[in-house]
Amino acid sequence: MYQHRDWQGALLDFPVSKVVCVGSNYSDHIKEMGSATPTEPVLFIKPETALCDIHQPIAIPADWGEVHHEVELAVLIGMPLKHADEAHVARAIAGYGVALDLTLREMQAKFKKAGQPWEKAKGFDGSCPISGFIPVAEFGDAQQATLTLKVNDDVRQQGNTRDMITPILPLIAYMSRFFTLRPGDIILTGTPQGVAKLQSGDRLTVTLNELALETRVI
Repeated sequence: MYQHRDWQGALLDFPVSKVVCVGSNYSDHIKEMGSATPTEPVLFIKPETALCDIHQPIAIPADWGEVHHEVELAVLIGMPLKHADEAHVARAIAGYGVALDLTLREMQAKFKKAGQPWEKAKGFDGSCPISGFIPVAEFGDAQQATLTLKVNDDVRQQGNTRDMITPILPLIAYMSRFFTLRPGDIILTGTPQGVAKLQSGDRLTVTLNELALETRVI
């Protein structure tokens, strides 16, 4: 069962709860998906059952079409937030990590075309492999963080959080208008371009700034 940890693997004393995500938060990713730039952040939620330790082998569904990777900066919430301003958000962040927002792309496209919700394509069990968290005081400027995903030694995704359409603090403040954020909640902040299919046997190297971790798909 998933539990929050720090980057070194030590358990963190936060409950495991929801993951609040934003779609279409990098312009290049919007272009590659053929989507329109939203006028407000596009929010969706993954349940706690989506969370799994990224260090463990990643199991992807076999019968629901292509599973795509989306590498994202993850934010661990440490204090309650409701209708919060950016100053409150800044004080409430406990740490930063890196996650994969796994997406059943064909299923999502079908739901989008039909005008239906697409939680099943985003929130299925194990759809959020995630690292441990680096404390805010040790991280540096989260709005200047580099994200890289290599698959079988080939760079698939590389981006920097400075290119977000809605930056981290205003994004979380916006989320808190609709969803009360509690300690242990995780925020996913969007993915840069380069999303693509994963398959069994792939070797993944995920890098957050200078810190790298490795995992594989089974």
